[in-house]
Amino acid sequence: MTTKSAAAAARATVYGYPRQGPARELKKAIEGYWTGRVAADALRTTAAGLRRVNWHELADAGIGEVPTGDFSFYDHVLDATVMVGAIPERHRSAVEADALDGYFAMARGTQDVAPLEMTKWFDTNYHYLVPELGPGSVFTADSTKQVGELREALALGLSARPVLVGPVTYLLLAKPAPDVAADFDPLTLLDRLLPVYAEVLADLREAGAKWVQLDEPALVQDRTPAELNAAGRAYRDLGALTDRPKMLVASYFDRLGDALPVLAGAPVEGLALDFTEAAAANLEALAAVGGLPGRRLVAGVVNGRNIWADDLEKSLATLGTLLGLADRVDVAASCSLLHVPVDAALERDIEPQILRWLAFARQKTAEIATLARGLTQGTHTISAQLAANRADLASRTTSALTRDPVVRARTAAVTAADARRAQPYAERAAAQRGSLGLPLLPTTTIGSFPQTAELRTARAGLRAGRIDAAAYEERVKAEIQEVIAFQEKAGIDVLVHGEPERNDMVQYFAEQLTGWLATQHGWVQSYGTRYVRPPILAGDISRPEPMTVRWTTYAQSLTGRPVKGMLTGPVTMLAWSFVRDDQPLADTARQVALALRDEVDDLEAAGTSVIQVDEPALRETLPLRAVDRPAYLAWATEAFRLTTSGVRPDTQVHTHMCYAEFGDIVQAIDDLDADVISLEAARSHMQVARELAAQGYPREAGPGVYDIHSPRVPGAGEAAALLRKGLEAIPAERLWVNPDCGLKTRGWPETRASLENLVAAARTVRGELSAS
Repeated sequence: MTTKSAAAAARATVYGYPRQGPARELKKAIEGYWTGRVAADALRTTAAGLRRVNWHELADAGIGEVPTGDFSFYDHVLDATVMVGAIPERHRSAVEADALDGYFAMARGTQDVAPLEMTKWFDTNYHYLVPELGPGSVFTADSTKQVGELREALALGLSARPVLVGPVTYLLLAKPAPDVAADFDPLTLLDRLLPVYAEVLADLREAGAKWVQLDEPALVQDRTPAELNAAGRAYRDLGALTDRPKMLVASYFDRLGDALPVLAGAPVEGLALDFTEAAAANLEALAAVGGLPGRRLVAGVVNGRNIWADDLEKSLATLGTLLGLADRVDVAASCSLLHVPVDAALERDIEPQILRWLAFARQKTAEIATLARGLTQGTHTISAQLAANRADLASRTTSALTRDPVVRARTAAVTAADARRAQPYAERAAAQRGSLGLPLLPTTTIGSFPQTAELRTARAGLRAGRIDAAAYEERVKAEIQEVIAFQEKAGIDVLVHGEPERNDMVQYFAEQLTGWLATQHGWVQSYGTRYVRPPILAGDISRPEPMTVRWTTYAQSLTGRPVKGMLTGPVTMLAWSFVRDDQPLADTARQVALALRDEVDDLEAAGTSVIQVDEPALRETLPLRAVDRPAYLAWATEAFRLTTSGVRPDTQVHTHMCYAEFGDIVQAIDDLDADVISLEAARSHMQVARELAAQGYPREAGPGVYDIHSPRVPGAGEAAALLRKGLEAIPAERLWVNPDCGLKTRGWPETRASLENLVAAARTVRGELSAS
């Protein structure tokens, strides 16, 4: 394939690794610390042990250079905020009093102090904490974490590379602080920030770093000439430093585009590029700039975001092409392995042949090491692995699991009329007002309620065989009774059943639809200590029988107020699964939509008058480049309408979105043709309400007034103030009152208090409106 000397320097590496441990040891230790059951030193000991195990596993798998600094107690962007000293003023005293408690206060808030805003990390389901900056921001270097973790790895005799959020991405991800003008551009602080990065780089060099990785994924998005110039200036200035390690500037999730010649022209020693989803574009752009002569190229050829086994021969071909474009070509995953579970070998309930189709983090590191060996020593040295890989790929292609002729025929028969409601919104709104009889500023919640210890015990007992299905269902009924009774007493207008029967808003449905596989240990971090088990979408999708009708109708039998039917929408079902990569996403989305349409129709036939189809991932899955967005939004919004368009005009269709930036998809939100949308707004101070108004959004909306990702209880006055701010953008007759998101992760005491305050706030503002 290549001459041995040309590839002799090839090394296997990764940009990051799952933090939680195979049994989510980190989650348990952190939550134990929050409740006072685990001491700070014990928490740090657990974390150090997990790092040590991860590094040894990587080295034993053949990873020649392990990452450090990617490990985090909560979020790597928050770690960068600490590293550069950008602590918001409201949190400064807490951080100075106790660094660890102050760190968690920035992430979660306290009863008296609001946390940092949280939003999605590019187009993934990981959430980061948004830096807050202003013209007066002062940066100071604190490399304690980065240096400490590097020294831990070096002490184990490993070759290690510290990983930092790059300065340009850090500023592009930041927002103006709450007391700063909304048009403030954090990138104007670049010259103030670069000396801090220079100090951190010097500290890492002194601690023994030969290389440092600076992650700049923001540069794969569309960037203005000014932003590209800032990136060029940043790496020109950092590159000119003499007291620093060699720098590897990493990008991932998409093509670099116009940023590639900027970085290629900077005095940095290496670049890391994504050669999976962006392979052709990055390869062409790299060749156009003449490659990286005399420098290092880290080629992300193994998909770091999905769980399918790599096509090793295809990756080797890409690597062979790259050999002529850089002095040294190393092999890596396309991004941090943070986005995949730890180890597929832990899965005992998946058929062994299907298991061979899968690659979690440990399997991906083995693939990377195999590719590096083949690149360096020749493909004859990995002939057995290549043969096994060919057989596994062929097995998946020919499996009956992947294709269902009935599903494909139904999907092919869909017409444009199937994805349109028969009546325009204005007619539907009038019909719904007449049938539902809701007050001004109607109150509701997003869907889930706290999952109690009794419920979790019953679920575990059912799995272990200690109780039977009948006993478990009695527990679920008791939970629904409590949720309905509380909502009636609190005065909530449109109720939910609380979803006690659901383990996860995607997994619950995936387990009842054909085509999906469930895992037992496939945990992936969503934010902080919140981990999810994305199901694996391997084949064609259909709904054998109703999934939610029984519990929704039971809840409705307990009350005279409307109870929402609750479903997860087709785009979110895909985004929060590990989706099949052997057909276009649009085709898969249409299959999911038809399965969910059957459920919507059955809910309506059973008497459900309000049906919510959640699509929190609509914005998250938006392509990072504007040129790719129209095609995505076309099939994504069609899939939602295909799900919901079979109902009568007096059936009110809701949707919900959270923790993303929605201003650039308001037209797509309108194209969903939902009657009501609820959105996260509490941490962003009603920003989304202003964005909806600015673009003339004509439907009903509920921007959240209760931040459910923090344990603090918002007072009635605080919620009322947010409502008044919402009324500045949305007329009262179209404004709903609700939390930001579901309440599954909260406890009952804070949930009761917060929702009672929410209802009190709605009543207060209704009174003000009637008096005006």
